[in-house]
Amino acid sequence: MTECSFSLIPFTAPNIPSISITGKISLQNNIITLHYLLAGKIEEILLPTKSMNPTRKDELWKMTCFEFFLAIKDQPQYWEFNMSPSGDWNVYHMDAYRRIGFREETSIQRLPSFSLVNYWNLELQPLSKPQKAMRPIGHSLILRPLQIFI
Repeated sequence: MTECSFSLIPFTAPNIPSISITGKISLQNNIITLHYLLAGKIEEILLPTKSMNPTRKDELWKMTCFEFFLAIKDQPQYWEFNMSPSGDWNVYHMDAYRRIGFREETSIQRLPSFSLVNYWNLELQPLSKPQKAMRPIGHSLILRPLQIFI
């Protein structure tokens, strides 16, 4: 099993809620498990309401959204996973960095259910690629504060 811990560092911006985001990602038997832990003033984050029928949606990054990225070692292509606390999601494939060949990954028709309370968990089988080839390359979290001040 391969396991890695991480801590996300927020961009500097006014009125960002005082929170910390840590997590770990592990790969075992071609299954990726991803855990995020949010601590601090969670009540100051705008969380979308839980969808009764989560679906694939675009532009999830405009609200609170978890993201992670997978790539194949020594290859320029990669996949971007977007997951909303509402349960809505999307997966994109890019031929190279910065949206070159950007398109929805149609081989993935659904993600397993996931939830957010003060933590978030996801377990999935990544794109049927051999375990040794697929590598996590990044994590991010887009947070929308309850109040936005200009």
